[in-house]
Amino acid sequence: MTPGARRVLRAAERLFYERGIHAVGVDLIAAEAGVTKKTLYDRFGSKEQIVVEYLAGRDERWRELLAARLDAVAGREPAVRAVAVFEASREWAVEYGSKGCSMINAHAEIGDPSHPAYPVITGQKRWMLDLFTRLAREIGAGGAGGAAGADRLGRTLMLLHEGALVAHGLGVFPDPFGHAADEVRDLLGRV
Repeated sequence: MTPGARRVLRAAERLFYERGIHAVGVDLIAAEAGVTKKTLYDRFGSKEQIVVEYLAGRDERWRELLAARLDAVAGREPAVRAVAVFEASREWAVEYGSKGCSMINAHAEIGDPSHPAYPVITGQKRWMLDLFTRLAREIGAGGAGGAAGADRLGRTLMLLHEGALVAHGLGVFPDPFGHAADEVRDLLGRV
């Protein structure tokens, strides 16, 4: 990726996250990046592709941060790893997410499944559900309920996580990730 393309993505990420995808045009992105609109279109082809790259980049960085946090608790019981996801989310939110989850925010603006960014948004959430379900299976949540019990716990963990993301973005109460992590500890203590 050229230096100009990297500047476009950095500017787009900041602007899309701060102002919203629909509120930001390519003129503003190009001006903030110090490139011409021609350069922007030569590198990305469309605003929609910039949105795809913005969301994919944030998702990639989130997965890297989360992998590092989960690696740090590798070998520990699955319940500790499940709580580590919430702790990683708190860390991410402090550094990158004062307005909540970029995927949730983008979905509020892009509800059309034919938009090229839609699979990035839903793919990230499916990936999180798979992660929580895998952790639930490792916890042994299936018990007599088998895979259905683990699937149910995975969905519950995801709902707690998504709720914490939204509550953080709205600022409705302090430390929603800490609260959600406490709920996860209580829930897993009963599993």
